[in-house]
Amino acid sequence: MNRRTLLTLAAAGGGTALVGAFGAGNLLTAVGNAVITPALAVDKNALMEAGPLGDIGLGDPNAPNVVIEYASMTCSHCAAFHAETWPAFKAKYIDTGKVYFILREYPLDALATAAFMLARCGPKERYYPLVDLMFDRQGEWAFTDNPKQALLTFVRQAGFTEESFNACLTNKEIQDGVLAVKARASNEFGVSSTPTFFINGEEHRGELSIDEIDEILAD
Repeated sequence: MNRRTLLTLAAAGGGTALVGAFGAGNLLTAVGNAVITPALAVDKNALMEAGPLGDIGLGDPNAPNVVIEYASMTCSHCAAFHAETWPAFKAKYIDTGKVYFILREYPLDALATAAFMLARCGPKERYYPLVDLMFDRQGEWAFTDNPKQALLTFVRQAGFTEESFNACLTNKEIQDGVLAVKARASNEFGVSSTPTFFINGEEHRGELSIDEIDEILAD
């Protein structure tokens, strides 16, 4: 089963087939069920409320600027932002205490949800290194004919065994937590695509360059 088939099944609510593809309990039978609504006015205080799994931030929580990114691990535009903008953005703003950054899960398909679940299963200090690795080498696991095996092979580099891999992907608390972040983003904040950024509460959709971020933060 290839990734295109998985996406088609997810969109059609093919939970049984997805379970067969991943061998992971009820993984992602709920994908695609988030209600997409038109963009809404964003309450900044509500935006800062973390989901059931909590936020994992980077930088100084007391920084003068907050950047929240809603991303999907299988999104090519998200990977492009990570490759082309992220290093300069992190060095210029996060590492210098000017921005507190939060990545939030907005999986577009079953495989992206599985990837986020795996990132969430490890210690918090390994979350961003694993996310970085997944974006850097997205093509090795996200676009293959056997996504389960490709993802298992890939995350073994981060210390997962087949047992811990399967245990993570059958963890309903983590699955529900990831999907809750997506549903809330759609229903309360009008997110409908990735990447979507909220910079000091203001929405910016699409892949941002470092020059665009400079301009936004200069306002």
